[in-house]
Amino acid sequence: MTARAYCDCHVNIWNDEHVLPLYTQQLSRVRAGAMAPKADAETLHAEMANVDKAIIFALRYGDSVGIESDDETTARAVAKYPDKFVGFAYVDPRRADCMDLLVHAIEDLKLKGVKFGPIYNGVALSDPRLVPVYEYLSKKNIPLTMHMGTTFARQAPVDMGRAIHVEPIALKYPDLTMVLAHMGHPWSDDAIVVARKQPNVFLEISALFYRPWQYYNTLISAQEYKITDKIYFGTDFPFARVDESVDGLLNINEQVEGTKLPRVSEETMQRILWSNPFKDWWRGDNPLAG
Repeated sequence: MTARAYCDCHVNIWNDEHVLPLYTQQLSRVRAGAMAPKADAETLHAEMANVDKAIIFALRYGDSVGIESDDETTARAVAKYPDKFVGFAYVDPRRADCMDLLVHAIEDLKLKGVKFGPIYNGVALSDPRLVPVYEYLSKKNIPLTMHMGTTFARQAPVDMGRAIHVEPIALKYPDLTMVLAHMGHPWSDDAIVVARKQPNVFLEISALFYRPWQYYNTLISAQEYKITDKIYFGTDFPFARVDESVDGLLNINEQVEGTKLPRVSEETMQRILWSNPFKDWWRGDNPLAG
């Protein structure tokens, strides 16, 4: 049976020239012999055959991970495959031209959301350089997806990946939709309780299936806190693929067979697979409408 989901809400895009030597140097510490995978528009389009829509974004992680892409790459991919891709911009508040690039991406390139990795850029969510970003996104009804959780990159302060720091921003900017990628792993309960309390905070499951015990406990916790309606499907491609991500979710209970441990319900799994960010992340506006 073909693995399917409605939307992959976390897809990275870059061209070969965007990958720096730092990437393979660092990844070799955690995955021997690893090479930078392909993540160009054509590769993404082929991979996304079994999802209806994919949210794609470039990364500006040059000095931490070794990938430095750009919003133009995202916009060109959307222009080439408009029925499949929805583009998000990337924001790096360390840059003097951060706001100029953001306005250009949203108003000229017509990207529909924003991605930010506080842990990768070394900028805390409370940093004053982010205030104009938050204000602009709130005013323009633009959702903000953030890397929340740990990473293999050495030059990435772990504390900045903790979802507990999201709550003060969510309270200060109630009109700002905030999406916590990777459910804040391994501190997923922080992400879960923040999303439970704050109506403008959502979660997604990208890159979790290959730690099945952690993943299982995360989903059980989300069920117990009754927030599975705020969780969205994503892969983190090319670091994880659609078929293995779907299978990892649907087979999550195999590891507890023969025990009295609780199960991730079929309702939870199907709700995540067919989650629709375009219905929930924008206040009254569907970005697919134009």
